Amino acid sequence: MSLKKKQQLGLYEEPNLSAAYTPPTHLLPIRVSAAYDTYWRFAVERQNVFFRRLSNDQMPWSTDPIISLHKFTNAYRASDRVSQYLIRHVIYRDDLPKTVVEVFFRTLLFKFFNKIETWELLQNSLGEITFENYLFENYDKVLSQAMLERKRIYSAAYIMPPGGSAFGHKLKHQNHLRLLELMMHDGVPQTLTGLTRMQSAFELLRSYPTIGDFLAYQFVTDINYSEITNFSEMDFVIPGPGARDGIRKCFSDMGGLNEAEIIRLMVDNQDQEFERLGLDFKSLWGRKLQLIDCQNLFCEVDKYSRVAHPEIAGISGRIRIKQKFSPSGKISAPWYPPKWGINEKISDEFQTIKVGEKIKAKKRN
Repeated sequence: MSLKKKQQLGLYEEPNLSAAYTPPTHLLPIRVSAAYDTYWRFAVERQNVFFRRLSNDQMPWSTDPIISLHKFTNAYRASDRVSQYLIRHVIYRDDLPKTVVEVFFRTLLFKFFNKIETWELLQNSLGEITFENYLFENYDKVLSQAMLERKRIYSAAYIMPPGGSAFGHKLKHQNHLRLLELMMHDGVPQTLTGLTRMQSAFELLRSYPTIGDFLAYQFVTDINYSEITNFSEMDFVIPGPGARDGIRKCFSDMGGLNEAEIIRLMVDNQDQEFERLGLDFKSLWGRKLQLIDCQNLFCEVDKYSRVAHPEIAGISGRIRIKQKFSPSGKISAPWYPPKWGINEKISDEFQTIKVGEKIKAKKRN
């Protein structure tokens, strides 16, 4: 009987992965819960789903009922749909100016809303999205009209503070446009090019109204996909609210480490932990999990554990996963920042996949 049918008949029970769990002792004095091993298993299976979809495998892409039913981001942040759109269609555009100023303007404009539909609305309404042609009145008109039509212009992935106390406008998007204007006026794009540490860039962004720790870290990661900066994703990490919840669930005692140090521990120990659990983790064409990825994985394992480990309390007290997985079919070959040096490997692999699909099609005919 299919998983969907079991749900319809009320026969499906969510698994409890904590039963008879014996915690490992190799991290003492750090103490972990059953969710710690789940973290690594989730990373492997979510990455497997990514590669199965890329290979055009038929559904279901996972035998894990929780992953099959609920929506989770990818193991690698840059593989997610919105990040891929940002990299391909906002940052690396052959038809738009590639100057530091213009790339920064496009990147922050996109990220303030973090919604593909909003970017495309602006693009379709205003033509080329450039700082050179930017006018507050034009952008405000398009976005205000969208709101009057009850369209959502902001993503629900994270909350942008309204900014009214800093910039004085009634509507949130108006304040965010003014914030972007202020950053452009202050020469933030040019300042970023002279910075050598991700933390310095984070502190620069953090100094602006409405941008807190979590947003500053997310924005600097997105800017770093471009050629404006060239920080290692291993330089610096800031745990967001969801990650802190996930850390609390995975660790019953952090042994004196803070949350950022715990995330670095995960990155440093990933090979050993996959080996300890007998897991085969397929990396991103040789690129291991970075700090931003392990931070994000804690967010996802927090959600996963609400079902898999309901007895393990986090910080927020949430007990359900809101979003269900709604498959959109095959996904296209991913494309990452060229400076990572993996796009050539992806191209070669997908050429092999295409040849294999042609051979299979000939045999069927």
